[in-house]
Amino acid sequence: MSDLEYRQEIVRIGKLLHDKGFIAATDGNISVRLNDYTVLSTPTCMSKGMMTVEDLVTVDMRGKKLSGFREVSSEIGMHLMIYQERPDVNAIVHAHPPTATGFAAAGMALDQALVSEIVLSLGSVPLAEYGCPGTEELAEGLRPLVRNHDAALMANHGVVAFADDVLSAYMNMETVEHFAKIALVTHQLGCQQPLSEQRVARLRELRKKFQAMKVALKRTT
Repeated sequence: MSDLEYRQEIVRIGKLLHDKGFIAATDGNISVRLNDYTVLSTPTCMSKGMMTVEDLVTVDMRGKKLSGFREVSSEIGMHLMIYQERPDVNAIVHAHPPTATGFAAAGMALDQALVSEIVLSLGSVPLAEYGCPGTEELAEGLRPLVRNHDAALMANHGVVAFADDVLSAYMNMETVEHFAKIALVTHQLGCQQPLSEQRVARLRELRKKFQAMKVALKRTT
């Protein structure tokens, strides 16, 4: 993709997040790793549903702004940490989807295997320790979880999801919120029936196969 195409995709995903109610006001941030040295990111203090391609900023791997007339997100450090820990990740979406964020505010991870789809798509969604937004503490709270998961709740904050492209990162975010709604219903019904360990193990094996197929398909395209 060209620089313009990356920008257009980030703007499109920002509008999707806003239209879905996953963000409000100036919440959230999105980034794409352009290469080993440069990241394209949404700016701070702006609605992610009202951006244009000119509003985005580029930064280096230390978070220093390289181009753009707006200011860099205060949470860019979280994005850079994930890129550092996960060479396979090229896009990150951070938002505050209401149901999943409710679980984060309640101190509850989404790590029970209640439906097969969550195991196949994300494995599980852990809960990171609280870190003050815009500080190194936020990134460090997430660091232990990043290598083995593709999305995480952040205590009393929101959700971060990541993948090899920005659309897939958004899909992971959507999956987290959808699963949170299902989990909430099971709590309201007062009856949860998680899948057995044997069934979860089988799903994990299928997930590995699906991931290998995705990698192979990318190599041939």
